[in-house]
Formats: sequence, structure tokens, C-alpha cells
Amino acid sequence: MPPSADPPFPSQPQGISLDELTEAFAQVMGAEPRRPAEAAAPLEQHEASPETVAAADSQAAAQPAETPANEPDADDACPINPRTILEAMLFVGNRDNEPLSPRRAAELMRDVEVDEIPSLVAELNRCYDETGAPYQIVGQGDGYRLTLRREFHSLRNRFYGRVREARLSQAAVDVLALVAYQQPLTGEQIHRLRGRPSRHVLAHLVRRGLLRIERPDAKRRTPHYFTTDRFLRLFNLQSLDDLPRSEEPEPA
Repeated sequence: MPPSADPPFPSQPQGISLDELTEAFAQVMGAEPRRPAEAAAPLEQHEASPETVAAADSQAAAQPAETPANEPDADDACPINPRTILEAMLFVGNRDNEPLSPRRAAELMRDVEVDEIPSLVAELNRCYDETGAPYQIVGQGDGYRLTLRREFHSLRNRFYGRVREARLSQAAVDVLALVAYQQPLTGEQIHRLRGRPSRHVLAHLVRRGLLRIERPDAKRRTPHYFTTDRFLRLFNLQSLDDLPRSEEPEPA
């Protein structure tokens, strides 16, 4: 079954890489960045006598055909079970193009708990590996997405064309790096860390969907900035834990 098309985002934004993001964060913070078996011989065939063939045919006709318990009938080529239902959910996706969360998947299935979803995902990925499928399920943020394997990205680009992003300015890279590594941050905190105003840069990154705003303090309504799922997709990260980290200084 072919996977759904990936969102039209490049694997990395043009003009900025994950290494450059790490370098920008280190510079702003004044730290040093971390740099098949042979086939068996055919058995010898002997011509069977007419009497032997007739006896074998009679014995086969007398015995009812058996279907292995693990193999579905011809009329039930795709049995409905939690694994296939989860696969169908990932194939269909949702309107907002957000990853499928384990909680949402469990809500849509009967007698399936949230903590069972990761094992179902692992089972599907094992099946894909064994059959050489060109797609896989990857974790993204707090959910999952069915996506093409990297070696098939060029084929996708031949169908849809490569979408190119506008280059990010150095100021935008600096702000994005600060938020990625220290989120949540307020605008005032980002201003102090950079030593210069960042309001327009923050607004630009929010418009492009790389940063999002939350206001946890209902009284003061001070905006706090976080990275988005689009940020993770652009840098091929499954979570913020995959961000490169600077090497810890060795003890004296």
C-alpha cells in the first residue's frame, strides 16, 4: 500500500542546516559547539507410475483443504485488526496535516489502550522492513507519521517538484537557535540574550510557522515562544532531544 504524500517541505531549509543552527546557538551563548544465500540444488525427479498418481489424487480428494491459521482467506486479504486500522489511520492522515498522536489513535479504536500504540507501530515497521516497503512510520513530536524512506525522496520530487524555501537571515537563525535550545522564552529574554531587539524577527518566524506562541500567564498575557512541528520536519528531527548538544567541558 503506497503511503500518503509527504507535506511539501524540503528535508532542510535552503541556506541553513542543523549544524548551522547549533553553531548559531553556541555563538549567541558564547560557547564552543561540538564539532541472498545460494539456491539449493533441485531434487532429482523421478517419473511416477500411473498407479501412484491415481492413488495420490484419490487421497488428496478425500482430505478437506486446510487454510493455515495465520493466513487470511482469499475473500479476507486484509483482516481488520488494531494493526491494520492504525496503518489505515496513518495512510489517511488528517486535515491539519499533524502527526497522529497515540491518544487520538486509541480513541478511534475499540479495546486499545494508549500505551499499546508504540508496540503496534514497531510491529508495522518490522513488517515494512521484512517486505522492503519504500515507506516507514516515524515519530514526530508527540505523534507518528507515515512517510517515504529517504532513498525515495528524489522520486517524490520528480512528481511534485522541489519546494524551495526563502533563505533565513542570520538574525532569524540566531533567534530560532535560542528558542530551539532554551524554550520557552519570552521576547524580553530573547532580547537580552541577543543584545538587540528581536520583535520583528520573532513575528517573521511565527508567520513562517517555525515558531508558535503560548500565553501561560492569563493575567499579564506575556507571549512565550516555542518551536513547531514544522521546525522538526525541516531539520529531520523526531523530537527536540535530537538537537546536537555542545560538548561538556572536561573537569580540571
